Amino acid sequence: MQYFLLLTKGCQAKQYSDGEKFVYCLFQVEVYVNKVGPYANIYETYHYYSLPLCRPKKVLHKSLSLGQLLEGDRMAESSYNIAFKKDVQGASLCGSYKLSPKEVDELKNAVEGQFYFELMADDFRLRNFVGYVEELKTFPHTHRVYVYTHYMFKFYYNDKMKQIIDAKLEVYESSAFDLDTFNSSSFQLFYSVTWLLTDREVRQSGKNEGFFDSHISRVQWMSILNSAFLVLLLILFVIMILLSIVERSKWWSFNAMLRRLKRVKNDLNRYNEAVSDVDILTLENGWKTISTDVFRKPVNTNLFSAVIGVGVQFVFMISIILIIGTSRMSTVHHHDSLNTIAVVVYALTSGIAGFFAARIYRQLEGENWIGNVLLTTGLFNVPLFILWAVNNSVSWIGGSTQALPYTTVVLLGLLWLIIGFPLTVIGAAIGKNVSCKYSAPCRTRNFPRQLPSLPFYHSTICFALVGGVVAFSSISVEISYLFSTVWGHQHYAMFYMMFITLCLLIAVVGATSVALTYFQLNAEDYNWWWRSIFVGGTTGLFVFCYGVFFYTYRSEMTGLQQTLQYFSNLLLLCYVFFLSLGSVSFFAAHRFVRFIYSSVKTD
Repeated sequence: MQYFLLLTKGCQAKQYSDGEKFVYCLFQVEVYVNKVGPYANIYETYHYYSLPLCRPKKVLHKSLSLGQLLEGDRMAESSYNIAFKKDVQGASLCGSYKLSPKEVDELKNAVEGQFYFELMADDFRLRNFVGYVEELKTFPHTHRVYVYTHYMFKFYYNDKMKQIIDAKLEVYESSAFDLDTFNSSSFQLFYSVTWLLTDREVRQSGKNEGFFDSHISRVQWMSILNSAFLVLLLILFVIMILLSIVERSKWWSFNAMLRRLKRVKNDLNRYNEAVSDVDILTLENGWKTISTDVFRKPVNTNLFSAVIGVGVQFVFMISIILIIGTSRMSTVHHHDSLNTIAVVVYALTSGIAGFFAARIYRQLEGENWIGNVLLTTGLFNVPLFILWAVNNSVSWIGGSTQALPYTTVVLLGLLWLIIGFPLTVIGAAIGKNVSCKYSAPCRTRNFPRQLPSLPFYHSTICFALVGGVVAFSSISVEISYLFSTVWGHQHYAMFYMMFITLCLLIAVVGATSVALTYFQLNAEDYNWWWRSIFVGGTTGLFVFCYGVFFYTYRSEMTGLQQTLQYFSNLLLLCYVFFLSLGSVSFFAAHRFVRFIYSSVKTD
């Protein structure tokens, strides 16, 4: 475990020497240039030196972790010379140099595209804009493009710990250089450094708080708490209704009749005479009448079991990641660390998918075990690979750093080939061997019962939409924060709140699935297996609808690369919602069905 955390740890506190003592390991603050990109398109990034900003003749790159490569980082050495506790004022970065007309156009396009640049200083991500556009609407119309030429570093350090606690990057607006009046004169970049003493002992998250908003207001806290409170009320309300319905359904048919006959005739010997045929038919109407069909196995058991297996894997995977984030075992507030943890945990939990898929497939009397293993391992990996291949190709053509190097692709392939797939096979073998034939509480007839004609609101589509609406309403606030963090410029890493939301979501999906399954069975519709999956899985559909709304009205994303990247990841996210919540919904419905039919006796 310690080795795993060492591999995934994104930011480690470094100690510095101010030149008076030599017991500390570092004297110079390492500053790397990383990437540039449009502010609106957060995942459309390019190498920093793609712009003519003190571009060296030979670029020396830093070795990066798997998570950093997945994040699109391409760190390279810079010319910044920053010493611990040494203030600098107006130092030249790389001396004076000339810009060609092509390089001037590159800077103009970057500024007009609202490009930001990113530096890495002591593992802090420092961001700011390349420049700004001055637009005057008065007549005559003027349009001027300025590039910033003077950067200000502010480092907050703890003198006792000899550590940098926080870092910020600002620009001097007075240093803006007018590119429209550029006449092949010399161009020069400057930087200043200010060291500020602080008593804080906890490092900040590594984001430039002046550039990415990390403020969570009291209103947002209240909305989260209100959402959690409403979810709890919903769960209690559903549980009370279900307990009342199930209790009445199981015991009313005998006890209520017995009390009525006692009051009317006061003679138990006249029980059969007091109950007419119509009364008996009424008592036997509903979910009890389909006891010989309710456990009839679903169609396409191979796909059914694979969906359940992969869904359970994602439930475990998401729970593990949130537990790691909640316990602060690793700095998962960094996206690069989170990427590494997600890849490793996904590979290690592949055995869970194989186990549950093979176990359910064996219980449903499936015989094509190899086909089930292949379907389970490819159910998510194949769509993931197809969407990644398309995105990676577009990013590679556009010269974006989001295109993974071939070495990283080979590493991910080996990770799946050496760890993911073998664990799926091992888990499937264990699940197949420990499983036994499905034992239903009621016998199943040889010929299926004819389904009654039901109104449209009893259809699978209506039930699925109801289940999706209820589940999505319980996480709508967290979903908005999640989208604003991943696709916007808000920093939100309250993993404990997300873990609580996950627990509430599972409870809501389970309670909703139980309620809708009861209504379905009471309408004498016994095809509940696949419907239970759609009741919970349809939440992904509403997440997709919110994603379209976010793209259209809440973001300013443009361009083929960013749009393709966004909707590809959105589809995968909704697919994960469908698989994971579908499996939760099925297990809740299955447990409920076995419970209510365990007391039914058939001839």
